[in-house]
Amino acid sequence: MPLNALIIKSAKPKDKKYRLSDSGGLYMEVTPSGGKLWRMKYRFLKKEKLLSFGAFPIVTLKEARLYRDEAKSLLSKGIDPSVVKKELKESKLAASKNSFKAVTQEWISKNSTKWSSSNTNNVSKRLEQHVFPHIGNKSISTITAPDLLTVINRIEKTGTIYTAHKTLQNCGQVFRYAMATARCTTDPTTALKGALPPTQPKHHASITDPKKIGALLRAINGYEGNFITQCALKLAPLVFVRPGELRHAEWQEVDIEKAEWRIPAEKMKMKAVHIVPLSKQAIAILEDIYTVTGHGKYVFPSVRTNTRPMSENTVNAGLRRLGYTKEEITGHGFRSMASTLLNEQGWHWDAIERQLAHAERNSIRAAYNYAEHLPERIKMMQHYADYLDGLANGADIVSINKNRKT
Repeated sequence: MPLNALIIKSAKPKDKKYRLSDSGGLYMEVTPSGGKLWRMKYRFLKKEKLLSFGAFPIVTLKEARLYRDEAKSLLSKGIDPSVVKKELKESKLAASKNSFKAVTQEWISKNSTKWSSSNTNNVSKRLEQHVFPHIGNKSISTITAPDLLTVINRIEKTGTIYTAHKTLQNCGQVFRYAMATARCTTDPTTALKGALPPTQPKHHASITDPKKIGALLRAINGYEGNFITQCALKLAPLVFVRPGELRHAEWQEVDIEKAEWRIPAEKMKMKAVHIVPLSKQAIAILEDIYTVTGHGKYVFPSVRTNTRPMSENTVNAGLRRLGYTKEEITGHGFRSMASTLLNEQGWHWDAIERQLAHAERNSIRAAYNYAEHLPERIKMMQHYADYLDGLANGADIVSINKNRKT
């Protein structure tokens, strides 16, 4: 007698598993634990074989009969349904391993050791938020330029053109990695060149007028907020490192006797060791803050716990408290300030660029030349600190080293 809903519902578990037959080799296996599993018995090349169709009620009686009929259709053509099922499973597994999401995660994992943690987080977040929901599960070899353009256009419509460009750039890197690992044969991003409007150059707000710099430095010296924040604000213009490098500074990296701060490669954007010569003014600030944070790991710890560095917004928030808007100055703007003034004052361009730790075209050269122009940089950093002191004290504005040749 074929099965029906009442028979299936009434089936209770017993000490041993048992069968409830339907028709055409289809039956339900009831387990001692109460499971109700769909099975189909058939013969192929004179051998008895078994197919599994899943468990009830996820797979209904109607669906189980459809699976049975599909299997019988294959048998009538001389095809073993078990082999087809295995091949389909392997195909799905291969597709999941070669999905855009899987390839992207593999690419990020391989490159994250060479990237800064912030870059890794930015790339991951960008692709997870904007790309994975739409084409993440598609096999990377099947994704076309129109597929990708639809994704990128969604970002563009939100008004974040920069994010759209960066996302498209990251997708191109993933596709080229997939090509190199034989997961696809083309990079559809190459067909999308010119598909997005150009981005406006992003400039970090900075103050470069000497009179206004003097006023800013006096405001920082009079800062009445958190002492650690004030010290970070005081040190920022003297070392002009990236804000993330400043807030992650550790005491073990600072050598007061040598008057240098040596930032490990893994913390730097270009993954090369960076030496920051410390002026007398910078050392004085570090000695002051050592009495407060010297017992911990970070020079500028979080206000909540000394096991983490200060927030990425702390320096900018301090500048806002002083009355400066984000259009006037940011923590990153101290770098532009130093670059502008030092170039105007005639310091060697290579020394300035090396001290700013700007991108080195040859990454191997960058790794071995972190001490390049160091004597010049030591002299430059002390002169620059003296110059800033003069501005803060309201001295006449004169160019230091104004006769230096570039």
